[in-house]
Amino acid sequence: MATSSVWDLAVFKKAYECALDVHRASLAFPRREQFELASQLRRSSKSICANLAEGRGRQQGSNAEFRRFVLIALGSADETLLWCRFARDLDYITQEQFDDFAARFGEVARMLNGLAARLSQPAPDG
Repeated sequence: MATSSVWDLAVFKKAYECALDVHRASLAFPRREQFELASQLRRSSKSICANLAEGRGRQQGSNAEFRRFVLIALGSADETLLWCRFARDLDYITQEQFDDFAARFGEVARMLNGLAARLSQPAPDG
């Protein structure tokens, strides 16, 4: 990959912004949920970014290790959507917030799938 930093990746930037918005929304959850659902939601959304950062840092010329972390990040994106669904069904977020998060994390997941596919291609002979 030609990027010098994980911060250069469009998917990282998008996931980071989504994680910030999820974090902000979860602060309004009931007190009893701050150590349960809100915490799970914050952790899973931030895990997308953390796995991209760790995988990029471990890449060191081999795309296989980075790809492994990208796939873990993809799992975290799916997990985040599950927690968002719980939050919506428990009336902690609105349907509009859920739709926004679903669209944005869906886009992150598509971007992660694309990145994983690119990372699985053999390196061009140079």
